[in-house]
Amino acid sequence: MATNPLFVGTPVVGSAQLSVANTNRDGTGTIVTVLTAGTSGTRVEHVRIRATGTTTAGVIRLYIHDGTTARLYEEILVSAVTPSTTTASFTYQWTAPAPFILPATYSLRASTHNAEAFNIVAMGGNF
Repeated sequence: MATNPLFVGTPVVGSAQLSVANTNRDGTGTIVTVLTAGTSGTRVEHVRIRATGTTTAGVIRLYIHDGTTARLYEEILVSAVTPSTTTASFTYQWTAPAPFILPATYSLRASTHNAEAFNIVAMGGNF
């Protein structure tokens, strides 16, 4: 057990693009790695999701991968949006519960229910 507080030392940004439909909730199918933990672990502060075009009602799923198995952690509902010069594309910012720590060898992964393109950016820091 640590006797002194531990703070992140290096900022980390992880990113990925989703576009392959995956209706599974069990960690199988196409899921992409958004952020991989550093050698001493990583604190995730928030995850920003932005569609790159038109969306229909669907779901973005976030998974915790322990190096072997992906487990569903969060589901984010996607609304139908047709972007234009007056309407922004779908966007969502998921703020991690405090503290949200990925141990070494773990990663944050994501999938999309519908075959629509999303950019996912996770921000945090390595210990």
